[in-house]
Amino acid sequence: MAKFTAEEKLQAVARYLNGNESYREVGKSLGINFRHIYKWAKQFEHNGVEAFNKQCTSYTQQFKLDVLNFMTENGASLTETAAIFNIPAPSSILVWKNQLEKQGIDALQTKKKGRPSMNKESNKQPKQALAEGSVEALEARIKQLEMENEYFKKVECLSSKQGKITKQDKAQIVFELRHKYSVKALVKLAGIPRSTYYDLVKRMNKPDPDADLNVEIKAIYEEHEGRYGYRRIRDELANRGKKVNHKKVQRIMKELGLKCLVRMKKYKSYKGTVGKIAPNHLDRQFTADAPNEKWVTDITEFKLFGEKLYLSPVLDLFNREIITYTIGPRPTYSLVSEMLEKALERLPEENSLLMHSDQGWHYQMKQYRHALQARGIKQSMSRKGNCYDNSVMENFFGILKSEFIYYGEFKSVEHFQQELEKYIEYYNTKRMKAKLKMSPVQYRTHFEQAA
Repeated sequence: MAKFTAEEKLQAVARYLNGNESYREVGKSLGINFRHIYKWAKQFEHNGVEAFNKQCTSYTQQFKLDVLNFMTENGASLTETAAIFNIPAPSSILVWKNQLEKQGIDALQTKKKGRPSMNKESNKQPKQALAEGSVEALEARIKQLEMENEYFKKVECLSSKQGKITKQDKAQIVFELRHKYSVKALVKLAGIPRSTYYDLVKRMNKPDPDADLNVEIKAIYEEHEGRYGYRRIRDELANRGKKVNHKKVQRIMKELGLKCLVRMKKYKSYKGTVGKIAPNHLDRQFTADAPNEKWVTDITEFKLFGEKLYLSPVLDLFNREIITYTIGPRPTYSLVSEMLEKALERLPEENSLLMHSDQGWHYQMKQYRHALQARGIKQSMSRKGNCYDNSVMENFFGILKSEFIYYGEFKSVEHFQQELEKYIEYYNTKRMKAKLKMSPVQYRTHFEQAA
């Protein structure tokens, strides 16, 4: 292959980076294999213009070990490793690898060029610079112990805060101690290759490209009082004009220590057949084409201040909006009848509605069934012992408990009821539903305006 000057290599790389030509096209026009263009581009990416300046190719034993360690730990190819360490010939790395495997570490020692000197004095072994027990040896040992003491103090401090110590943490400690001790000795103590250390330091000096995103994710999380998970925060960012992959949001939330709370089971109101059981007309068809086509209801239980409270809401499957609710100290029929009365006040006349519940005794009562029939509402019930037939309502109870009950602090039952009213208002008007990409009321408003 013809030799190319540094200027010619830069011009070839520039042609590729402009985006108009591929590796193969640039290589073909220069009469060389496209792999050379790929290698030059990688060298330029990691080392800039300096990659093509003529350099000394005599490498130390430690440098060779650093290169081989980097390639092994990161699974990098010969070409990529050569580009990162600015080694003109990737094949040199392969030679070092074979030498290390077949002859051991001594084979990587740099050999002096030319004929050996005939001077007898020069062939004699030099006197040991630091004789055992000498002042110099003791000073060196003290320096070593001081370095180890400072290093491990910083490691212990970090481990007590975050547990696991990463390579980034080790590089940060070495960086802080580099003015007092040799970097070579520090990275050896830290157990990381010198090339890895310099690579991590280079990253540390770069500004965090996600700094603004971190702030915005934390602001959204705090605005919704920790109720949003990574998917809903991803959707909120999209609404604000920022498209971010959900995995990235999840990673950032994990780094910031932001996570949602867990859920609990609901109150069971089934007491056997005490009235008439309706068929399961809903049949898990949990979507609706318009508001007030399909409603679901159920009862859940809270335990607060040594008392029990029971909540009976109605939810519209069109937009998952809570139509109305009642709350009381006992799960009596009046809790359900009052809920139904308030819900029917919001139902337009001549509206075809399906009302779904479980087989709780309240919904089997004659009064309840007759109230539905009087308004021309079709009654539907889940199959016995099958919570999935009313899973949307179950999901709402889980959200309510994890985002409100376990998250809030209440002074009294009355205070709890006041905060519950605020939360349901928030749930309906502000909290984004992941599938809707907006709150339930916003979704219904959009639908009504478009109709």
